[in-house]
Amino acid sequence: MINRKEFLKIGGLAGAGLAGAGMMTGCSDSGRNRTGEERLNHIREQAETPRAGQFNMHGYAAPPLDIVRVGITGIGNRGSGTVRRLASIEGVEIKALSDLEEDRVNRAIETISDRHTPDGYFGGEDEWKRMCERDDIDLIAIATPWHLHTDQAVYAMEHGKHVYTELPAADTVEDCWRLVETSERTRRHCVQMSASCHYPNYSVLLNMIRHGVFGELITAEGAYVHDLLSDYNFTKHMYHNMWRLKENIGRHGNLYPQHGIVPLMQMFGITSGDQFDYMTSMSTDDFMMGKKAEERAAEDEFWEPYVGRDYRGNMNNSTIRTKNGKVILLQHDVTSPRPRIFKRLVSGTKGAYAGTPDRFAFGHEFVTEEEFDALVEEYTPAMTRAFQEFEKEATLGQGLSSYERVNMQDWRLIDCLRNGLPVEMDVYEAATSSVITPLSEWSVANKSAPIDIPDFTNGAWESNGQGMNVNLETGGGSTGLV
Repeated sequence: MINRKEFLKIGGLAGAGLAGAGMMTGCSDSGRNRTGEERLNHIREQAETPRAGQFNMHGYAAPPLDIVRVGITGIGNRGSGTVRRLASIEGVEIKALSDLEEDRVNRAIETISDRHTPDGYFGGEDEWKRMCERDDIDLIAIATPWHLHTDQAVYAMEHGKHVYTELPAADTVEDCWRLVETSERTRRHCVQMSASCHYPNYSVLLNMIRHGVFGELITAEGAYVHDLLSDYNFTKHMYHNMWRLKENIGRHGNLYPQHGIVPLMQMFGITSGDQFDYMTSMSTDDFMMGKKAEERAAEDEFWEPYVGRDYRGNMNNSTIRTKNGKVILLQHDVTSPRPRIFKRLVSGTKGAYAGTPDRFAFGHEFVTEEEFDALVEEYTPAMTRAFQEFEKEATLGQGLSSYERVNMQDWRLIDCLRNGLPVEMDVYEAATSSVITPLSEWSVANKSAPIDIPDFTNGAWESNGQGMNVNLETGGGSTGLV
């Protein structure tokens, strides 16, 4: 059986195109192309290697930008939505769009032509670099395949740009450190797009937690459970060059932890008052992806290279213990026919929250619908109320699909940059949530042995102030939608 590196080379992930790993000038290996024991040993080595901090980006406020000039790289499924979302925020000017495929760039330019006139970069593998090198762009948004995120983010920060990257921000331990060190050295923000407490229901929950409604938090459960088997991973035209399916080959762990863990990090004050200590991880075997490949190949020879591959286990369970003695269960399953779940439980000394659907409990029974509604009304924070008012007044984005409609995370990032406020999701959050993937791979391969989680704040978590100013205590909330 050929190994992962050889398969990716044959299958095209290491070949030409936007999904090419190593075909883009200046892209770093950072351990990603190592295989087998070499890869696992590198994960452990990097996790144990201490690094010196240069500057604390938590709470750092960059100089205000009256107009936030934006360039976007990767105009595919997600990137096309990113274009429309950012274009619908007051004070944003879309200056440039980049993708290998010219038609994608042109279609995206057309969708925002009533208000923006961006330049297009396409055709060459390094066109995104030309965009980053411009001196009239403040923020680079990244929506390319996973393995390109870190190199593009680092290059953008080194050229004076703030970064707003799709998740994962990185997928090796070394790349997590590269992001942190570059952000600290350049004093440019690196913000990861992810589920967060900017979601309206999560913002209410965070506000309740900070007001002591649930007491001291003890434990939580988060998940990314989403059936992507047939309509996403085993569909020819969903992802360029089948890059996302290939991510599921030869890697056994939690490949997509951010949606489940980031809101919980904000609720538990991870990187600002508490910090992840160590984790363990266990995966099932694969009972579905291999069979799906065989089914597809029986009907279409296109799928034959995907038969007999080493697919990741269908369900991964990872358990994380924090420095303050809290425990979080994190799950990943994108193959089973189950309802979509991001976050399932938050439990404290006085009460608990359970999700899907949202419920509160302060004993053996959940509160009534009337009591639930009263608590939501009482604890809906100022930031959420402000954004919802702007949504009511806006016209652009109405009727679009969910990933094309501006969300509160997009809006608040631009609002903070325009008002010269600290961003609410910094590079430490991006690195800490992203490092779970390689660490889970190591633990799974070592019979669920524990592995320490690097402290990307270099001890600053003990003194860092509270992030996520959901009640706009430090200002802002003044940027509208169009």
